[in-house]
Amino acid sequence: MNAVPEWRLVGDWFDICSCDIPCPCEFAQAPTNNVCQGLLAWHVREGNFGDVRLDGFNLLALGAFEGNIWAGEAKVTMGLFIDESADERQRQALQLIFGGQAGGWPAAFAAFIGEVRGIEFVPITFEVAGDLASWRAEIPGRVVGRAEALTGPTTPPGKRVQMINPPGSEVGPGQVATWGRSLEVRTDGFGLGWTGESRSSKHIPFDWAGPDPA
Repeated sequence: MNAVPEWRLVGDWFDICSCDIPCPCEFAQAPTNNVCQGLLAWHVREGNFGDVRLDGFNLLALGAFEGNIWAGEAKVTMGLFIDESADERQRQALQLIFGGQAGGWPAAFAAFIGEVRGIEFVPITFEVAGDLASWRAEIPGRVVGRAEALTGPTTPPGKRVQMINPPGSEVGPGQVATWGRSLEVRTDGFGLGWTGESRSSKHIPFDWAGPDPA
C-alpha cells in the first residue's frame, strides 16, 4: 500500500465527552472548563480502500485536550481501538485512513492530534437506533458509552434535537448533528480513564473519500 488507492467510508459516528450539554466544541468554542475528555466511536456501514472491503468495522478512540482545538490552542492526546475482526490488509487500510496518511477528511482531523498513545485491536460493539433515539458502544471490560437523544418539554414526540452544518464537526463539514446526553460512560485505556453521566453526546453520519483532500 505504498500508493494510496481511491477509498470511501460511509457510516455513523458519535461521541460522549465531559462537556456540559451542548458541547461548546461543536460550536468551535473552548470546552466546558477549558478541558475535555471523551470517547469517539465510528461504525463503517460501507467502505473500501481500493479493492479492500471495509464494511461493518467499528473503531473507538479515547481522547483528551485542553483549550479550543478549532482555534489552534490545543492538541489532542488520543488512543485508538480497531475492530479485531479485521484481517491484516483491512487493519492496515483502517490505520492509514484514520491516521490521516490516506488523505480526505481524516487527514484534516489528524492535524489536531498531538500524541497517539497506542493502537489496540479488540472486539467493539456499536449500535445506533434506526430512529436515532439512542446509541452505544462497548469494548468488554474496557469501555462502555451509552447515550440517548436529547429531548425536552417542547420537543415534538419522535423528533430529534438537531443542528445543521455545525461549525466544529469532528466528521467534517455539511452534516447534521443529533444531540444527546450520556446514560453511562466508563473508559479504561491509554491512561485516559473517566466516568460520567448526563454529559454531552452527539451523533453525526459521515461520508469520506480520498486520497484527495476533503
